[in-house]
Amino acid sequence: MVKIISLFNHKGGVSKTTTAFNIGWILAEKGKRILLVDTDPQCNLTGLALNLSYQDDFQIFYTSNGNHNIKSCLSPVFEGKPEAIKAANCFELPNRNNLFLLPGHINFSDYDVSLNIAQNLTGSLLFTQNIPGAISHLLRTTAKTYNLDYIIIDMSPSISATNANILMQSDYFIMPCSPDFFCDMAVDSLSQILPFWNETYKSIKQNHVFSQADYKLPDSTPKFIGTIFQRYRPRNGSPTKSFQTWIDKIATNVTHKLVPILRNNDMMISEDKFFGKINPDEPYNIINISDFNSLIAQSQKYNVPVFSLTDEQLEQVGNVQTNMKKNREDFYNTFSALAESIIFLTK
Repeated sequence: MVKIISLFNHKGGVSKTTTAFNIGWILAEKGKRILLVDTDPQCNLTGLALNLSYQDDFQIFYTSNGNHNIKSCLSPVFEGKPEAIKAANCFELPNRNNLFLLPGHINFSDYDVSLNIAQNLTGSLLFTQNIPGAISHLLRTTAKTYNLDYIIIDMSPSISATNANILMQSDYFIMPCSPDFFCDMAVDSLSQILPFWNETYKSIKQNHVFSQADYKLPDSTPKFIGTIFQRYRPRNGSPTKSFQTWIDKIATNVTHKLVPILRNNDMMISEDKFFGKINPDEPYNIINISDFNSLIAQSQKYNVPVFSLTDEQLEQVGNVQTNMKKNREDFYNTFSALAESIIFLTK
């Protein structure tokens, strides 16, 4: 069965979009059938995957492609249309077989009001009963149509009813982090938010009105499979001292504050898996990924991950090209290891 993995941190600037794109690409390269889902109204993942840079590009895309985005796919429920939710018509990325995209929509946040009403009423009114499970139904129906192994969701950096719904219908979630004070504070915040979301959706599932819904949420709770630290400058292959200090602080906060709370809410995978696969010094951190530096500009130009850039796409010669090729290889090894860890942790 498909495994839905959400990437979530309400602290922005932690490279969720780039990570989602790269994880999806490397998993597809390893033979998995992957769907990337853009639920962020900023639509950065959609722009990156489909080479859309400006607002006019998006308007042309929406006009030309009709209902092929997440907002329109959910409109039967959220806009009261007399039709059922159907599997999404997804885009296969041209340079990577087995990798598909369900595009986002800049007005997807319009549905947050409906989700907020349904969430606060905990499914107690008939007109809201199909709203909580709509996103889950769409994704799982689409998964059957495309025979997907994984769905990777790029979530917006916000505490919203929409994000609560997306996370609580996922099978797993990853928390991308940047080594700084604000990300450390985000861990504290999520230690309170995630249990609240869990209790809210537990109440929805138990409500007799929701039990009669056409679109139901899964009975399970989403399981935390770790953090990914990014956006630091390396020295001799490791984070510099200032970045390592914050990595250590956040890792300690995750281990001693967030993890016990998630454990009490049945939102953790088997912890034996962490200790069997992950660095025991950072037991809940899947991997560290340094800044892409000059490779990121070429990656965005050619709409491929940094590790899939060709020598020609590097557009450099001499020592500069040699260094970029080495960095490209290092990033390939990093993301390959990340993909293998995700497969192991979600097995």
